[in-house]
Amino acid sequence: MSDKKKIFKVITVILAVVICIAAVYIMANGLGLVKELDFGAGAYYYADIPGFDKYVRDDAYDSQLPTWLAIVLFLLWGALMYALWKWVDRH
Repeated sequence: MSDKKKIFKVITVILAVVICIAAVYIMANGLGLVKELDFGAGAYYYADIPGFDKYVRDDAYDSQLPTWLAIVLFLLWGALMYALWKWVDRH
């Protein structure tokens, strides 16, 4: 392995470790969270959407589609996109 590749690999590992440590620090100290917006585990994803709480109420959306079918369709779509990605990667 050339010296440039070794240096690049070391820098990549160091950067990955620093990013992981920074992410854990940010989550542990609650940085970036708005106290008034409590969305549980998804707080980091939804805290920046104004009025998001009105969209997650039980009466906000009523679907005729059963939940199990929505999950199956979601998984099938994911499998289809993965197969397409593999096909594109081969060609």
